[in-house]
Amino acid sequence: MSTEYIPGTCNIGKGEIRRRQLVALLGLVLTVSSMTALISTDAAKSARFSIFLPAMVFSIGFVQSRKKFCLAFGFAGSFNFGKLGQLSRVSSTEERKADRITALKILAQSALLALAITVLFVIAPF
Repeated sequence: MSTEYIPGTCNIGKGEIRRRQLVALLGLVLTVSSMTALISTDAAKSARFSIFLPAMVFSIGFVQSRKKFCLAFGFAGSFNFGKLGQLSRVSSTEERKADRITALKILAQSALLALAITVLFVIAPF
């Protein structure tokens, strides 16, 4: 695991990664409980699209923790390898640009994962 900032590649350390893993776990719990509620109440098939939001919470936390890169930090031009909440600023314009590109990629990957989860749930026969 990297312990230093690498533009466009790694902008969070161990503590921040754990925080993203907790977000992914929370999103997973919300997604599964929403699915369970929709199935057990015989909600309309169209209501199944509502799991996109909790699936997105899961996806964003999951992708960020796997990539070791926070998309919010990427957009804000910051990084953290120290104590939680102790942010450092990215100084170079080129580094900020690389971080924004990576943040956009993570956002797109997360949206695609959440969409895939949603579509699979909507078309599921139960």
